[in-house]
Amino acid sequence: MKIKGNLVDVHKREIYPAEITIENGKISRIDKSDESFDNYIMPGFIDSHVHVESSMLIPSEFARIAATHGTVATISDPHEIGNVLGIEGIRYMINNGKKTPFKFFFGASSCVPATTFETAGAVIDSKGIRELFEKDGLIYLSEMMNYPGVLFNDPEVLEKIRIAHELGKPVDGHAPGLRGEEAKKYIDAGISTDHECFTLDEALEKIKYGMKILIREGSAAKNYAALHPLIGKHPEMVMFCSDDKHPNDLVAGQIDKVVARSIELGYDLYDVLRCASVNPVEHYKCNVGLLREGDAADFIVVADLIGFKVLKTFIDGELVAENGTPMIPRVDEVIVNNFNLSHKTPEDFRIKASGKNSIRVIEALDGQLITNELNFPVKIIDGYIESDTDNDILKLAVVERYTGGRPAIGFIKNFGLKKGALASCVAHDSHNVIAVGVTDEDICKAVNALADNKGGICVVSDGRVEVLPLPVAGIMTNEDGYLVAEKYTAIDRLAKDLGSTLGAPFMTLSFMALLVIPQLKLSDKGLFDGKKFEFVGLEV
Repeated sequence: MKIKGNLVDVHKREIYPAEITIENGKISRIDKSDESFDNYIMPGFIDSHVHVESSMLIPSEFARIAATHGTVATISDPHEIGNVLGIEGIRYMINNGKKTPFKFFFGASSCVPATTFETAGAVIDSKGIRELFEKDGLIYLSEMMNYPGVLFNDPEVLEKIRIAHELGKPVDGHAPGLRGEEAKKYIDAGISTDHECFTLDEALEKIKYGMKILIREGSAAKNYAALHPLIGKHPEMVMFCSDDKHPNDLVAGQIDKVVARSIELGYDLYDVLRCASVNPVEHYKCNVGLLREGDAADFIVVADLIGFKVLKTFIDGELVAENGTPMIPRVDEVIVNNFNLSHKTPEDFRIKASGKNSIRVIEALDGQLITNELNFPVKIIDGYIESDTDNDILKLAVVERYTGGRPAIGFIKNFGLKKGALASCVAHDSHNVIAVGVTDEDICKAVNALADNKGGICVVSDGRVEVLPLPVAGIMTNEDGYLVAEKYTAIDRLAKDLGSTLGAPFMTLSFMALLVIPQLKLSDKGLFDGKKFEFVGLEV
């Protein structure tokens, strides 16, 4: 097979008309041509850090959509399903991904569970990490979220890192806001990347200590605006990632949008493409072609070098997407789950006042995963603490779903709901049920709807209950990805109709139980201060 076009040679930093010959999935020849072409051939894009599960799609469906945007590979941390089903959950992702030509490079999940301050469905210890490397062939140790464990020399944490180094595997980081000597100690432990930087100064400091920075642009966390100067200053130390994208955002675009945005800002084409393709291939040593003779035939054909409209995507010489249409067949995959939540009553979500005047409130920040702690006067009705819609203080609940424990209760600001409730079983990283709402009755209805469906996301309002079921581990579905995106768009609209002004209310909600990102969060065991790394009381 031969492909013709203007070849964008990222290594030689030049563009020239060429004819590419493909044999047995590899590029056997690249010949310069005298012809004139109106398209461009370049290396395929790589999402350098993503949780496929956050798309709510199994890998085979994720691949179909991602390929239409020119993505040929992902560096994927399967710790979402790992927290639900352990090593067997990770193997589910690996096996499903292998049923497509798309190149999934999964990591051994380092933090299952993320902390000991929550209830997860599984535990993966250092022996499990070795097994995933040696038996399953995983290529890196995925994000080490337990940065306190690194800083305070937790033996099990250090053993996981040691095993990765012994086997020649890179170690991904996760250390939001970590600075100074603590950041240096964390990096000196052999942790090579971070996708959690939210200020340029933080990123530059970590680069100074030798860490590579992944610029994240996901559904809830959007750090590109703060970090894009790194592309011009340190292109050799930068990669692009989405981390977490809901299905509607995945359909709208992926790394292709970040590339186009970078060109629009005036960054050098070759530096941008280096961040989008070359750097992740070289850092993770993954078998993805970079448009050279002898490489795997993984490349894309785009219409121009401004908008980067993807005309064709090839993986190992196979056409996997053309003009926005996936060529990868759907996979009829089995359902696996771990969900044992029984119905609750509204009384389960009531919290009696103890007589103090104020409460701790989580301040959710649109476009960020970090939160703040606020103190607000308590609203008490008949001796119980209630939501205060006048001040946008809403009740938040986390319900353990593996054995069905009693809800933990907190309060949150900036969701903006004037009525009704939202609930989700996508609640990083343990994936218990998390709900926010105005009344105990509506919160309870939403939680029970997810119990009935054994996972999903839900909106309740005026007696109406709408659910997007997620039967695979309670966090994904094996339905057609484009249909799921349509259903998600509809339920997202319902959430915003209740008054939420957040860009992605369900994605923001999903991170309110992630204790390893400061400051104030809620687990199934209680309110947690991520800076002090300890539980705190609701009332102050």
